[in-house]
Amino acid sequence: MLTTNEAAALLSVLCTRLGFCLPSDAEERLMAAPPPDVRLFIAAVFIAEELDPSTADRKLYRQVKAVVAAAFRRSDERRDDARFGDDVPDQHAPSGG
Repeated sequence: MLTTNEAAALLSVLCTRLGFCLPSDAEERLMAAPPPDVRLFIAAVFIAEELDPSTADRKLYRQVKAVVAAAFRRSDERRDDARFGDDVPDQHAPSGG
């Protein structure tokens, strides 16, 4: 699930790259309570734009999906890094032995 800041950044990217510039009330709702997964986030964005995600242009849908999925992946990676720490040895660090 995205944080408020991650949702805000994602909505900004969707606006600047793909023209999905949501009305401020819809944007605020999505930032305050981001949908928990890619599919629901995409649906919320399309509906906020008064489009039906099930009948939307497939190319545009795939473009939105790629951006949203990437944001969710980055969020998951950041959360995993924070949870487990960055304790993976650096492959380039001297071994000290």
